[in-house]
Amino acid sequence: MTRKLHSIIASTALALFATLGSAEAATTVKFWHTFNKSNGEALDKIIAQFEATNPEIDVEAEFVGNYNDVVAKLQAAIPAGRGPDAVILEVTRYGLFANNNILADLTPYFDADPLKNDLYDYAREVGVIDGKTYIVPFNSSTPVLYFNKDIFTRAGLSVDTPLKTFDDILAASKTISEKLGKEGISGIAAPGQFARWGLVMANDSELIDPKTGEILIDKPNTIEAYQWMASLVHQNKVASPDGVTDEDNGRDAFLAGKVGIMMNSTGNYVGSKKALGDNLAVRPMPCNKICSVPVGGAGIGIMATSPKEVQDAAYKFVSYASSPESNALWFAATGYLPINKKSTALPAAADALATQPGIDVAINSLPYAHGRARTTVVTWMRSTEYKMWEAMALGQRPVDATMKDFAEQTRTENQRAGN
Repeated sequence: MTRKLHSIIASTALALFATLGSAEAATTVKFWHTFNKSNGEALDKIIAQFEATNPEIDVEAEFVGNYNDVVAKLQAAIPAGRGPDAVILEVTRYGLFANNNILADLTPYFDADPLKNDLYDYAREVGVIDGKTYIVPFNSSTPVLYFNKDIFTRAGLSVDTPLKTFDDILAASKTISEKLGKEGISGIAAPGQFARWGLVMANDSELIDPKTGEILIDKPNTIEAYQWMASLVHQNKVASPDGVTDEDNGRDAFLAGKVGIMMNSTGNYVGSKKALGDNLAVRPMPCNKICSVPVGGAGIGIMATSPKEVQDAAYKFVSYASSPESNALWFAATGYLPINKKSTALPAAADALATQPGIDVAINSLPYAHGRARTTVVTWMRSTEYKMWEAMALGQRPVDATMKDFAEQTRTENQRAGN
């Protein structure tokens, strides 16, 4: 074998071993999330950009379903030791895991991170329980009111029709259903759980007090809000029942031009704009008794059981995901709120604000946006609320009695959970 051939083989072997060594040195972060379709594509871009600047870290991202699915899959995976290293958790549900020492306390990372001072106060607050940071915000939202301008016009309603109170919204919904019902068009989509919570807050109440943890489900203003919501379906018949049994049905009908009004997350803005184009209009949620909206969305937490080097790598990704560059990309691609004060000055976000009418409505709602309770019982309460809502909206149980029963069950569960 010639000296030249020996040299080539040696060089090739060295290159191969270097490549293998680099691959072996990379730290893998298993990341569970809840984003598919266009939102998933935007997240993929953020991950690709992170990995390009941090080649020593491999983010292994997996879509695992919606917020409820994440909770259920985590509960199943943790005892079996098959959980992720980092996970998207909705801002009212992560307490179940933080309060049971399943999530790592991120306070040492967060306090040392310049990102802390770049986040808006509302975004920083949603990740905190008892003074400790357990999730760092990623996709923050408030509910907003969407409507289809073409449907309003065809129903004889001005696009400036007031939609500031429950009565305003019901009146517009009735007009649409009466004028266009024969065409298969409903006045309004049955409100999903996020919107329901927002409507309770707009009626000057809460489900659970975010400061004290007091159960407020059976307070008069809470019951009144649910009576109005249920009446949209059962009594006034301006909302289709199929949006009660599966709230995505109401959203999909709105996107298909079959519903006049929808109250939903600002995270639905981009999809709604693509579906309806210039016929999409966006307004703030109603201020029935007061102006108050819930902060929604999710943040990223890190599992306490992951090795220290994996936690370090995971936090590096978490911080990058909330950086100005990532947040500007995310806001422009999805409509979720800016969480970083520096994001809106960047070209991607500035262009979205200049060219996408209505994308700023949720931003303008932030002065009266509030974080919600995140005690352990909230996860149980939210899961149970779906069944209670279905019974009320479909006329199977009276609202007053159902809400009182629901409140007592929640208090019992709260005591059992040790809150």
